[in-house]
Parts: sequence; structure tokens; C-alpha cells
Amino acid sequence: MERPQVTRELKNDSMGLVERIDGPRGPVVRRVARGAGVPGSRLVANVLMRRERRALKRLSSVAGVARLVEDVDYGTAPSMDGSVPRSKDVLMRTWVDGDALQNAEELPRDFFDLLEGLVRDMHERGVCHNDLHKEANILVGLDGYPALVDFQLASVHEGDGRTFRIRVREDLRHVEKHRWKYTTRGVGAGGAPVARPKKKRSLLAHLWLRLGKPPYMFVTRKLFGYTGGERGRPKTGPWPEWTPPIGPRPQE
Repeated sequence: MERPQVTRELKNDSMGLVERIDGPRGPVVRRVARGAGVPGSRLVANVLMRRERRALKRLSSVAGVARLVEDVDYGTAPSMDGSVPRSKDVLMRTWVDGDALQNAEELPRDFFDLLEGLVRDMHERGVCHNDLHKEANILVGLDGYPALVDFQLASVHEGDGRTFRIRVREDLRHVEKHRWKYTTRGVGAGGAPVARPKKKRSLLAHLWLRLGKPPYMFVTRKLFGYTGGERGRPKTGPWPEWTPPIGPRPQE
């Protein structure tokens, strides 16, 4: 039986590596939080990796979210540069077949209803994604169903507190922004575009935009050179073709 090996480098930036590994148990995505040459980048990458691990553990029963993988052979497979990652710098999850939303060529007419349902399932388990404004974090599976990836900024909540409710509202607001963009600019799903979502943000979101995001952007963009893949589908398209609705996801 062949040993696992890295077959594709999905991302290589100041936070580390994201790789696809193929082996006996199928394809796996491995995140290596090794940082880069900037002091402190490995620490930041590990903090983000721990947030993702905690969220994925909580969401292990949610269809549409990848599962954590623990496998020594996959974890120690050499990267394409020949380096072997430290076990404490590694997070592995199952591979999700599909395209990022901005690259999808087809969308079922009920895609955004299904996406909202998936996000609400996540919230029911006390997890907020906190990064759903990026279309790259929303996948369209080969079966047409939505999936969520990249939980580095996710938060896990134990109760129904104010912070949790605000973050829930922000996640859902971003879903509605994507829905409006695709059903209005994208010619409409079924010829019935939705109303444009309100731009009103929570106080926490305003504080983040004014006080939190500027230093975050300076540290990640200027110091670490991290881009984060925020660019979505251009406002002029090309737009995906709308296909018949697929209904609720079949029970596994």
C-alpha cells in the first residue's frame, strides 16, 4: 500500500502551507502552521489553527463541513520542498470536492436557501464562522450542495449571549449579501430577485471595522504579506447557470 504524499500545494503564504495529500484513505487537506520569516507569524498561525480545530470538533456531525483527520502517516508526509512538519503545527481535514462559489459554473435555484440552512445548523451547535464575506469559503459541491471551509476565524460559544447573537446575525447578513449579488446581478434564480439586504451593521461590527480591522489588515497584509483570498466573482460576471432545485441534503 502506497504511503501518503503531497500532490498539490493549495496555498503558501506567511501563515504557512495548505496542501492536498493523497494516500490509502483518500485525499486529505493538511494545514501546516509554520509561519514564514516574519517574527511571530508561526504563533499567529497556530492560534488560528487552534480556532479551526475547536470549531471542526464541534461541527463533526454537520453535513457540509469537513471532518478532522488524525493520521500519523498523512501528518508526516514531506511537503513539496522536502520539509517534514512538526505534529503540533498540523491540522488535517477531509477533502471536499467542489468549486469555490466565485468559480462555480452552475448553481441550483435553491442553493442559497440550502446555504442558509447549513449556516443555521452551524449556529445551533454554538459555532459562528465569522468569515463568510469571502466567497472562497463557500464551496459548491459536485452534488450542488453548499459546504463551508476555512474556520480559522471561527468562534465557539457555550451560551446564547449577546456576542454570539451578534455574530450569528453577521454570518446570516453575509449569506444574504451573496444571495442578493447572485440572484440580482446574476440574472436571478427563477426570475425573482430578492430584496437588497440592509447595510445596517451591529455595534460590534462597526467597532471591528473602525478599530479592529485596520490593525489586523496592517499586521496580516503589510507585515505578514497575507492576502486571505478575499476576491470574489466580479460584479460583471460571468455568472453561473441556474439549474433545477435539488431539495434538502439526503441524510447520511
